[in-house]
Amino acid sequence: MLKGNTIDLVVLERSQLPILHEWFNDVDFVGEFEPFDQDSLAGLEKWFDGMTGSQSFLIQKKDGAPIGTISYFKSKDCTAIGYMLAPQERGKGYGTEVVQMMVDYLFLHKDIVRIQAETHPGNLGSQRVLEKVGFSKEGIIRRSFFSRGVYRDTAMWSILREEWKEPKILPIGYRKP
Repeated sequence: MLKGNTIDLVVLERSQLPILHEWFNDVDFVGEFEPFDQDSLAGLEKWFDGMTGSQSFLIQKKDGAPIGTISYFKSKDCTAIGYMLAPQERGKGYGTEVVQMMVDYLFLHKDIVRIQAETHPGNLGSQRVLEKVGFSKEGIIRRSFFSRGVYRDTAMWSILREEWKEPKILPIGYRKP
């Protein structure tokens, strides 16, 4: 578990997949900026069993209430993150904290030089989160995915190890030298 100031990150377990199944099949949870792909619990379990080079975490308030998810995905050239919060928990600072925690964790414990994130150009809340954590906008990937009847653009953001400098939210067990 990674402990933050107001939230904790718990490695996603198979037994927690039903909450993700409920969230990902709820158009309000997914929101207007993400693809709305209906999937069965069995499909979600197959995805979970096939995860390689990635890790997913459940975002929990300090009282244990689940409020979202964050994942990192390792590819050949970089590491990408993706995150979602329950609609009623957006705009409360949890997004900034969870992204900062993940950036700190990845740069402290993984041999990577770059973390990237994609967001819909109209998703101003997510873009504010990325800016606060130190990500830079690199540009627009035109018509990068199809969702809800139209092709949509994606804004690409990244942060490099040398831009990060030091942890802002110390992961459990970490001590400054």
